[in-house]
Amino acid sequence: MTMLPRLLPSRVPAVILDPIVRVLIALRITPNVITVVGFLGAVAAAALIATGELRSAGSAGPRAGALDLLDGALARATGRAGPVGALLDSTLDRASEAAVLFGVLLYQLDRGNNEEAALVFVALAGSFLVSYVRTRAGELGSEVAEGLATRPERVLVLGVGLLTGWVRVALWILAIATALTAIQRLVLAIGALRRAQSTEGGD
Repeated sequence: MTMLPRLLPSRVPAVILDPIVRVLIALRITPNVITVVGFLGAVAAAALIATGELRSAGSAGPRAGALDLLDGALARATGRAGPVGALLDSTLDRASEAAVLFGVLLYQLDRGNNEEAALVFVALAGSFLVSYVRTRAGELGSEVAEGLATRPERVLVLGVGLLTGWVRVALWILAIATALTAIQRLVLAIGALRRAQSTEGGD
């Protein structure tokens, strides 16, 4: 299957990630702890956004999101990768994104910014569809993991918007990019499933 382009690499270089993982192992920190701490960081960022502390949230949010890169690497390094950790990780990833966007929603509603509030809804719906298409397609036998606006890209875009004050621009980018990514994944998954079905029928 042809991969979709990504704005960011899918993996952090080992030269950067491995030393951090070794420190975490030495401190006996488990992957699930990293996952939960990342979620709590996202909740803290959401609270900062809701109270108008956009720049503080803009720096805190990406740091919390970066922990998502560590829990999987730590799980693989310690042999703890498994379905329970994967379920917790994917669930709290969605909850973290929803929490941050909820903070943005409260901030916009408090200021009467209806356009921005609507964009938050579109961005949230789009991000959930991006994840849903991947999960459902995988269940049906078509793995579609790439895309223009996967979670790291979405965290980066919103973080930059918060830091620069260009939140409206960031929300427009998120709304459009998540919708396009969901559609791209759906089209690719349908194509792959049809090819697989044709192959089975030919046999």
